Amino acid sequence: MHSIDIAVVGAGPAGLAAALMLHASGHRVTVIERFETPKPLGSGLILQPTGLTVLHHLGLYERILARGSRIDRLFGTDARSGRAVLDVRYRTQGKGRFGIGIHRAALFGVLHDAAIAAGIPVVTGVDVAALDVGESSARLLDQAGRSVGAFDLVVDASGARSCLKSFAAHPAEPTPLAYGAFWASLDWRAGFDPNALTQRYRRASVMIGVLPIGRVSPGEREQAAFFWSLKPDDADRVVAGGLDAWKGRVAALWPETEGYLDQIRSFEDLTLAHYGHHTLRVPAGRRLAVIGDAAHSTSPQLGQGANMALLDAMALSHAIDRSGAIPDTLDAYARARRWHVRAFQAMSWAFTPFYQSDSTILPFIRDRIVATFAKIPPAPQILAAMVAGTIVDPFATVGLREHDWSLTRHKAEAADEIELT
Repeated sequence: MHSIDIAVVGAGPAGLAAALMLHASGHRVTVIERFETPKPLGSGLILQPTGLTVLHHLGLYERILARGSRIDRLFGTDARSGRAVLDVRYRTQGKGRFGIGIHRAALFGVLHDAAIAAGIPVVTGVDVAALDVGESSARLLDQAGRSVGAFDLVVDASGARSCLKSFAAHPAEPTPLAYGAFWASLDWRAGFDPNALTQRYRRASVMIGVLPIGRVSPGEREQAAFFWSLKPDDADRVVAGGLDAWKGRVAALWPETEGYLDQIRSFEDLTLAHYGHHTLRVPAGRRLAVIGDAAHSTSPQLGQGANMALLDAMALSHAIDRSGAIPDTLDAYARARRWHVRAFQAMSWAFTPFYQSDSTILPFIRDRIVATFAKIPPAPQILAAMVAGTIVDPFATVGLREHDWSLTRHKAEAADEIELT
């Protein structure tokens, strides 16, 4: 496609990644952000082999490795009995795969710095509310009805609460999920596996987690993302009960977390996350591509959100590179992501009640039946593929080949040898 004018709405990971790819392909890209100063939201996440492959394509992989923490295992136990409930290891697939736990601020910083270095304009303080599509271009309208630019294509990367996704071919709004979580980014404490997401469960109503997320910038102190699941509707009651009472509940279920609880001085140190589930049948409309959480939002159980967003950005860029007209591009983008997105959205919808719900039967099945069968091949390999985001191949349709993870292993081994000598 010849060079076109593209607006990317939203300066999160999806928007910045899309902007970098489209700019590299020679298009005139403008990022439009509602905040006066672009900033990340949230605590930590896991970059899976899928998202890491996209970041490698962007030339940002080494910078991510310098900030994140390698994750080799997801491990969870019942808080009362100590029985292992979840034990997923990337190595069971024999491909050298791993995840990277990273602070959202670190991921944002790497992508934002790259966008600024590339000279991509970022327009801030514009809260986009609507899209006006004409015969030859599309205009964005802000909350006051003011027009913003004229673009050949608009990329909606503004998240699950996007206003623009209502202009998709088949609009859909998220169905709120009953459970959310308190999150905090805290200084790392010894006594926890530095290469694992570790969790404790009490039935399906309580889930506590510690995820190593590296450092926001090289040289800073290492951090952990700490979370506690609860119903957002119960948050006011928990706050009214007092911080010490809440800390006592957490410590009673997982005494080793006191090193993290001591860092929380008030409920203002915690962020309450709400989750919802929706999937656009077609993540596109007239002169509009919808990517990331605006196209598909879900609970974080499978840890795929940011990775799916990065794959969306890659798929859109690949479709534009290969297609000659915008309608053809949007069709190609939607086809490229259809089966991978639908498969993981369905799996997330199915698995969430086993970990966050009021059910007593589902966690019983999870702890005694599923946990037992999960140890019998090929179940460990299947679980690892689900966590890695590769149970449905996402690479070929977006023009990528998965990164060779053995190269990273060899680099790490070489670095260890140098340090020892």
